[in-house]
Amino acid sequence: QVQLVESGGGLVQAGGSLRLSCAASGRTVSSFAMGWFRQAPGKERELVAAISWSGWSTHYAGSVKGRFTISRDNAKNTVYLQMNIPKPEDTAVYYCAAKQDYSGSNYYTRATEYDYWGQGTQVTVSS
Repeated sequence: QVQLVESGGGLVQAGGSLRLSCAASGRTVSSFAMGWFRQAPGKERELVAAISWSGWSTHYAGSVKGRFTISRDNAKNTVYLQMNIPKPEDTAVYYCAAKQDYSGSNYYTRATEYDYWGQGTQVTVSS
């Protein structure tokens, strides 16, 4: 079992910056591919960014590419989402997710592929 706890959410002004963290416990995440998803009211959960367990491979939704950066520190069992130049449309609950994977280079883009989820952290971007 893996427990995931997100932190770092809150209110941020458009054009500012915010860093989300996802701390894992229970098992080391070094053999897990990780992802950040978000869900806005009335909308489906969508992928924001994904990263392989090695960190070598990353993937971003088109709407955040060039603004957000996913990274991980396996020694700290933590995954990060750096949000730069956020926009009001980035307002959502952000979730961290983990999928067991030993390939080192695979990332996953569909929510149904992930095994574990955090409780989410609210991010609100004001205009």
